[in-house]
Amino acid sequence: MSHRRWNLRPSVPNQYLVNNSSFPPLIIQLLYNRGLTEPAQLQAFLTGDKSQSADPFLMPDMHRAVARVYRALLAGEKMAIYGDYDADGISATALLVKGLTFLGGEAVPYIPHRLTEGYGLRKAALENLYRQGISLVITADCGITSLAEVKTARRLGLDIIITDHHTPLPEIPPATAIINPRMPGSTYPFSGLAGVGVALKLLQALFRSVGREEHLDKLMGLVALGTIADVSPLLGENRYLVREGLKRINMAPSLGLMEMIVQAGLKPGSIDAENISWSIAPRLNAVGRLEHAITSYKLLMTESTEEAFRLAAWLDQKNTERKKLTVATLDMVREQILTEGISPLLMAGDRDYLIGIAGLVAGRLSEEFYRPAIVVRTGEKVSSGSCRSIPEFNIIAALNRCGRLLYQFGGHSQAAGFTLPTRNLPRLQQTLQELATVQLAGIDLRPHLDIDAEVTLSGLGGDTFPIMQQLAPFGCGNPMPTFLSRQVEVMNCRPMGGGSEHLRLKLKQDGSVWDGVGFRLGGYLGEVISSLDIVYNLEMDRWGGEERLRLNILDFASAA
Repeated sequence: MSHRRWNLRPSVPNQYLVNNSSFPPLIIQLLYNRGLTEPAQLQAFLTGDKSQSADPFLMPDMHRAVARVYRALLAGEKMAIYGDYDADGISATALLVKGLTFLGGEAVPYIPHRLTEGYGLRKAALENLYRQGISLVITADCGITSLAEVKTARRLGLDIIITDHHTPLPEIPPATAIINPRMPGSTYPFSGLAGVGVALKLLQALFRSVGREEHLDKLMGLVALGTIADVSPLLGENRYLVREGLKRINMAPSLGLMEMIVQAGLKPGSIDAENISWSIAPRLNAVGRLEHAITSYKLLMTESTEEAFRLAAWLDQKNTERKKLTVATLDMVREQILTEGISPLLMAGDRDYLIGIAGLVAGRLSEEFYRPAIVVRTGEKVSSGSCRSIPEFNIIAALNRCGRLLYQFGGHSQAAGFTLPTRNLPRLQQTLQELATVQLAGIDLRPHLDIDAEVTLSGLGGDTFPIMQQLAPFGCGNPMPTFLSRQVEVMNCRPMGGGSEHLRLKLKQDGSVWDGVGFRLGGYLGEVISSLDIVYNLEMDRWGGEERLRLNILDFASAA
């Protein structure tokens, strides 16, 4: 039996092949699997050019926001950019500070401390900014759920422009302007922008008003960085933004980004979305999980080679520390979950769980057990939790049902966070458990694998990999193509990694021999037999200055 549910996509209908005969058959199959059915759609996806970028003035309140910012610029008002502490928020903060500075404005950053302040706007922080002479605050990747805080700002005489991409609550904050493609009544054609993408739309509108939009090209690396780090869908406008941003990162990276690339052991000039997702974004996020994220912001902003080296080394050190803490906490949380018994929704809490890594641990739990998972740092009076979920259970909708129990919450359908009075924790757990039990009843709670095509190993050579790269960048919404090969001979299989967490294999079919690696499949070593059906991605292994194609094994089952 496979460890996941395999969903082999149907073959392309003959008429579809005829209608799109100008494309290679493999590309047609892959695009068909992604819901692209018209020749114009296929061409637009493969081109991924500026035509995918919508008019920023289609955003709600954009005219109002531009008018207020230009009033501040002309009057010499002091502005603050209030950003989130994750890589998306940090990138958006740097983007807005750089953009407004270029326009002649004075903009100072404010990024809250995750551990002492928490997510979103804070009244004390807004009051402090007001005392510093700030008259306009522009949020970056936050603010849409900060109803009470925006009301406080208005009483102070502090104007707030919200740029955010999170789901609005039923009551909208009374801000000067709210730029969010998810707002009710929004006519913006693409709702999947990351926080940094929404911030870019504000800058596009500002720069377009003075005929200087081309100057934003230098900032596109920040947009790609935040969009990939936030796991936003790499479709539509995001596809264009990330492609342009990756070009910038590879041609002319900032000093801080170049230092991170070098210290991560990556090859400058060959950075792709996967490199950012697995190597760069975790470094930017690590320091904010353990201390203050302002260090990551400074690294993105620095123009000093010495400072870039020092800050990148610090982030690398914090990322190593974060990895160790995550593993140790995951072990404790898993033990707690197993002791209490596996239920439709997993929830664990302890005063010693660090809220900065709670989301990472919840994500690993959700992957391992394929259930919504919540990790809570419990306090004497106030507790905070991070949630990760599965497609079958909308966690932000569930939290909305529990709104009366919470001080604050926000997020997406599969990732969210909250704070609440500790006394409400039992009731919250009971309510969420009841919702999950009903909604997940009868569902096979194993992760599913969408498989693009069944192929033979001998058919993977030649131009298969270069053809696949036409669909890049890969990520959320546009996953790397996944293939199935049946009755593959296992010539060799051995553990890989310090804790034998992974597998290294040598595989053969019809005379074609391939190397394969199975990340996090080490626990299934005893199930490896001489003949397997395998599901995998085709990837380029870059090691020791050499490049070689290999199979990234996602799952396997007995060929019998």
